[in-house]
Amino acid sequence: MRKFLLSALIAATVMPAAGAGAQTYGEARRSQERVRQERQDLREAQRYGDRRDVREQREDLRDARREAREDWRDYRRNNRQVYTLPRYYAPRGLTYRPARVGVVLNRGFYGQRYLIANPYRYRLPAAAGVQRWVRYGNDVLLVNTRNGRVLQVIPNFFY
Repeated sequence: MRKFLLSALIAATVMPAAGAGAQTYGEARRSQERVRQERQDLREAQRYGDRRDVREQREDLRDARREAREDWRDYRRNNRQVYTLPRYYAPRGLTYRPARVGVVLNRGFYGQRYLIANPYRYRLPAAAGVQRWVRYGNDVLLVNTRNGRVLQVIPNFFY
Protein backbone atom coordinates (compact mmCIF):
# COMPACT_ATOMS: atom_id res chain seq x y z
CA MET A 1 0.00 0.00 0.00
CA ARG A 2 2.88 2.35 0.82
CA LYS A 3 4.48 1.70 -2.57
CA PHE A 4 1.21 2.45 -4.31
CA LEU A 5 0.78 5.76 -2.45
CA LEU A 6 4.39 6.70 -3.04
CA SER A 7 4.14 5.98 -6.77
CA ALA A 8 0.87 7.93 -7.01
CA LEU A 9 2.50 10.88 -5.27
CA ILE A 10 5.50 10.77 -7.61
CA ALA A 11 3.23 10.52 -10.66
CA ALA A 12 1.16 13.49 -9.45
CA THR A 13 4.25 15.66 -9.12
CA VAL A 14 5.86 14.54 -12.40
CA MET A 15 2.79 14.66 -14.67
CA PRO A 16 2.08 18.41 -14.42
CA ALA A 17 5.71 19.15 -15.28
CA ALA A 18 5.52 16.88 -18.32
CA GLY A 19 2.21 18.38 -19.47
CA ALA A 20 3.26 22.00 -18.96
CA GLY A 21 4.82 22.22 -22.42
CA ALA A 22 1.89 20.60 -24.20
CA GLN A 23 -0.34 23.49 -25.19
CA THR A 24 -3.86 22.79 -26.32
CA TYR A 25 -5.94 25.04 -28.49
CA GLY A 26 -8.47 25.31 -25.65
CA GLU A 27 -5.86 26.93 -23.41
CA ALA A 28 -4.93 29.41 -26.12
CA ARG A 29 -8.61 30.22 -26.67
CA ARG A 30 -9.16 30.77 -22.94
CA SER A 31 -6.17 33.12 -22.90
CA GLN A 32 -7.70 35.14 -25.74
CA GLU A 33 -10.99 35.27 -23.83
CA ARG A 34 -9.13 36.61 -20.80
CA VAL A 35 -7.59 39.34 -22.98
CA ARG A 36 -11.09 40.34 -24.17
CA GLN A 37 -12.34 40.44 -20.58
CA GLU A 38 -9.36 42.54 -19.46
CA ARG A 39 -10.01 44.99 -22.33
CA GLN A 40 -13.60 45.36 -21.18
CA ASP A 41 -12.48 45.88 -17.57
CA LEU A 42 -10.04 48.57 -18.74
CA ARG A 43 -12.79 50.40 -20.63
CA GLU A 44 -14.99 50.33 -17.52
CA ALA A 45 -12.12 51.60 -15.36
CA GLN A 46 -11.51 54.42 -17.82
CA ARG A 47 -15.17 55.41 -17.65
CA TYR A 48 -15.92 54.98 -13.98
CA GLY A 49 -12.63 54.51 -12.09
CA ASP A 50 -9.78 56.67 -10.93
CA ARG A 51 -6.17 56.72 -12.14
CA ARG A 52 -5.12 53.86 -9.88
CA ASP A 53 -7.89 51.63 -11.23
CA VAL A 54 -6.90 52.42 -14.82
CA ARG A 55 -3.23 51.72 -14.11
CA GLU A 56 -4.06 48.37 -12.49
CA GLN A 57 -6.31 47.38 -15.39
CA ARG A 58 -3.60 48.29 -17.91
CA GLU A 59 -1.15 46.06 -16.06
CA ASP A 60 -3.70 43.23 -16.00
CA LEU A 61 -4.31 43.64 -19.74
CA ARG A 62 -0.57 43.64 -20.45
CA ASP A 63 -0.16 40.44 -18.41
CA ALA A 64 -3.09 38.78 -20.18
CA ARG A 65 -1.65 39.69 -23.61
CA ARG A 66 1.75 38.33 -22.62
CA GLU A 67 0.19 35.07 -21.46
CA ALA A 68 -1.88 34.75 -24.65
CA ARG A 69 1.25 35.31 -26.75
CA GLU A 70 3.11 32.61 -24.82
CA ASP A 71 0.18 30.21 -25.18
CA TRP A 72 0.04 30.81 -28.93
CA ARG A 73 3.79 30.25 -29.24
CA ASP A 74 3.48 26.99 -27.30
CA TYR A 75 0.62 25.91 -29.56
CA ARG A 76 2.65 26.78 -32.66
CA ARG A 77 5.71 24.92 -31.36
CA ASN A 78 3.65 21.80 -30.54
CA ASN A 79 1.76 21.85 -33.85
CA ARG A 80 4.70 22.57 -36.11
CA GLN A 81 3.27 20.60 -39.06
CA VAL A 82 0.48 23.17 -39.47
CA TYR A 83 3.00 26.01 -39.84
CA THR A 84 5.28 24.20 -42.29
CA LEU A 85 4.37 24.98 -45.89
CA PRO A 86 5.99 24.26 -49.26
CA ARG A 87 8.67 26.62 -50.50
CA TYR A 88 7.56 30.19 -51.24
CA TYR A 89 7.85 31.47 -54.79
CA ALA A 90 7.41 35.20 -55.37
CA PRO A 91 5.28 36.33 -58.32
CA ARG A 92 7.07 36.37 -61.68
CA GLY A 93 9.34 39.38 -62.02
CA LEU A 94 8.99 40.41 -58.36
CA THR A 95 11.27 39.68 -55.41
CA TYR A 96 10.77 39.30 -51.68
CA ARG A 97 11.94 42.16 -49.46
CA PRO A 98 11.16 42.36 -45.74
CA ALA A 99 7.92 44.32 -45.36
CA ARG A 100 6.93 46.92 -42.79
CA VAL A 101 3.60 48.40 -41.80
CA GLY A 102 2.57 51.13 -44.24
CA VAL A 103 4.41 49.75 -47.29
CA VAL A 104 2.34 49.36 -50.45
CA LEU A 105 2.65 45.90 -52.05
CA ASN A 106 2.43 45.13 -55.72
CA ARG A 107 -0.90 43.47 -56.52
CA GLY A 108 0.92 40.26 -57.48
CA PHE A 109 1.91 39.64 -53.86
CA TYR A 110 -1.65 39.50 -52.61
CA GLY A 111 -3.18 37.63 -55.49
CA GLN A 112 -5.30 34.50 -55.06
CA ARG A 113 -2.25 32.25 -54.90
CA TYR A 114 -0.86 34.01 -51.79
CA LEU A 115 -4.07 34.64 -49.83
CA ILE A 116 -4.55 32.66 -46.64
CA ALA A 117 -8.04 31.36 -47.27
CA ASN A 118 -8.62 30.02 -43.75
CA PRO A 119 -6.87 32.25 -41.19
CA TYR A 120 -8.55 30.31 -38.37
CA ARG A 121 -6.39 27.30 -39.25
CA TYR A 122 -3.32 29.30 -38.21
CA ARG A 123 -5.11 30.94 -35.27
CA LEU A 124 -4.99 34.35 -36.94
CA PRO A 125 -7.72 36.88 -36.15
CA ALA A 126 -10.42 37.32 -38.75
CA ALA A 127 -9.72 39.97 -41.40
CA ALA A 128 -12.41 42.63 -41.70
CA GLY A 129 -13.85 44.10 -44.89
CA VAL A 130 -11.31 44.41 -47.68
CA GLN A 131 -8.43 43.23 -45.48
CA ARG A 132 -6.84 39.83 -46.15
CA TRP A 133 -4.07 37.76 -44.62
CA VAL A 134 -1.34 37.04 -47.15
CA ARG A 135 1.69 34.77 -47.14
CA TYR A 136 4.77 36.80 -47.99
CA GLY A 137 7.87 34.63 -47.78
CA ASN A 138 7.78 33.10 -44.31
CA ASP A 139 5.93 36.15 -43.01
CA VAL A 140 2.22 36.82 -42.79
CA LEU A 141 0.87 40.24 -43.72
CA LEU A 142 -2.52 41.81 -43.19
CA VAL A 143 -3.11 43.75 -46.40
CA ASN A 144 -5.81 46.18 -47.47
CA THR A 145 -6.65 44.66 -50.86
CA ARG A 146 -8.14 47.91 -52.11
CA ASN A 147 -4.86 49.84 -52.07
CA GLY A 148 -2.20 47.20 -51.22
CA ARG A 149 -1.12 48.86 -47.97
CA VAL A 150 0.34 46.56 -45.29
CA LEU A 151 -1.56 46.94 -42.02
CA GLN A 152 0.17 44.32 -39.87
CA VAL A 153 3.28 42.14 -40.16
CA ILE A 154 3.95 38.87 -38.35
CA PRO A 155 7.56 37.98 -39.21
CA ASN A 156 8.82 34.35 -39.42
CA PHE A 157 5.33 32.98 -39.01
CA PHE A 158 5.94 29.86 -41.10
CA TYR A 159 8.83 27.45 -40.62
